[in-house]
Amino acid sequence: MALIEVKNLTKCYGKHLAVDNLSFTVEKGQIYGFLGPNGAGKSTTMNIMTGYLGATKGEVLIDGHDILKEPEEAKQCIGYLPEQPPLYLEMTVMEYLRFAAELKKIPKEDMEIQIEKAMRLTRLSDVRGRLISNLSKGYKQRVGLAQAILGFPEIIILDEPTVGLDPKQIIEIRELIRKLAKEHTVILSSHILAEIREVCDYILIIARGKLVASDTPENLENSMSGTGHIEIEVRREQKEVERVLDRIDQVKRVEYTLLEDGTVRAQIEAKGSGDIRERIFHAFADQKMPLLTLKLNKSTLEEIFLELTQK
Repeated sequence: MALIEVKNLTKCYGKHLAVDNLSFTVEKGQIYGFLGPNGAGKSTTMNIMTGYLGATKGEVLIDGHDILKEPEEAKQCIGYLPEQPPLYLEMTVMEYLRFAAELKKIPKEDMEIQIEKAMRLTRLSDVRGRLISNLSKGYKQRVGLAQAILGFPEIIILDEPTVGLDPKQIIEIRELIRKLAKEHTVILSSHILAEIREVCDYILIIARGKLVASDTPENLENSMSGTGHIEIEVRREQKEVERVLDRIDQVKRVEYTLLEDGTVRAQIEAKGSGDIRERIFHAFADQKMPLLTLKLNKSTLEEIFLELTQK
């Protein structure tokens, strides 16, 4: 059974459809990237998944528990860091984490051990006595992460965890996410592609409230690219290059560019999904026309994201 099941989830704000019949599953022990442009419905979906918001229609099951019908059982499985961490600035780090532990009903005999473990993981031990208001944005984000992992729930949900952080802080948060993933299932929401590619095993792309793609980063790049976009460069007349490519049945379309040094560059689109690079190589070798370049052009995650979210 999937750890999380989202079924036909819909959320309307008046006439605005924020989430549109969304369905997906989350399996145990992976880092999932929830990717979409601003306003795509990511935060709304996460708020529904964590019980902060009710759905207009559909259901969310957390380890078999309906988030609306069995909220207490479902929420025990979840640690959540919203985009704006719910911090009390007048508290010290230790006071705040004790307060969060009490809210989570962590037994008193386990509380100190769990707080120490969460602080050690998030590297907060040195600032335990400092007021949260005096911490940098990066440290405040760590405090938010520490409260999310208190109780060490099976699922950790992080909404835009690196927003507003500097490059060093971003790297530190990424390392922490990888550490957490060794013992937890992590769902990470972001509109930053580099973030998702760096840490996620699986990507869910959402646009206008709908799921438009879900797969591993590698499979997404391969499936969107196919194997049909091939680039070659030959130092010959264009007519000669055309004559060779015209004899290859699997070639669907070719775009030619004449480079400054007289080299012809051909962008080749193949029919179907077969890899025809070997066929192209032999066709030119038979004509004693050496290829200066023969490469497969794959779509980047950025190109895939733009293609899927701008339709």
